[in-house]
Amino acid sequence: MTDAFKMSDFSLLHYYLDTEVKHSVRGTLISQGAYATKILERSGMAGCNPCQVPMATCLKLSKMSTEPLVDATAYTSIVGSLKYLVNTHPNLAFVVGYVSRFLEEPRKDHLAAVKQILRYVAGTKSWGLRYERKKEKQV
Repeated sequence: MTDAFKMSDFSLLHYYLDTEVKHSVRGTLISQGAYATKILERSGMAGCNPCQVPMATCLKLSKMSTEPLVDATAYTSIVGSLKYLVNTHPNLAFVVGYVSRFLEEPRKDHLAAVKQILRYVAGTKSWGLRYERKKEKQV
């Protein structure tokens, strides 16, 4: 490939599109801790109490909710940010997909569910994906 294109190697990747990459002898860690902090600050939840679960197991949300409407632009912005955070937090994929069903007319109970997810993010923002190096077979 270097024959066809002029290429240069600057070094190992450390930060790209709000994704932090940390290399070690044991492997590579990919996380979005700084991005999670930005989401919490933009949503006004920077000092919130963290929680252990992203959503209650018995929670049922509906498009036919009678709760008052909330600002759709703010709701969409938060949910969109959480969708990007799923890249390094796959444990959020289901709950973020669930609350994204209500982007058209978000209600107060839908926003409460998103705030619960943000509280979970506050407690897990240092988490990420770890890729361990393959152990060498000793002969």
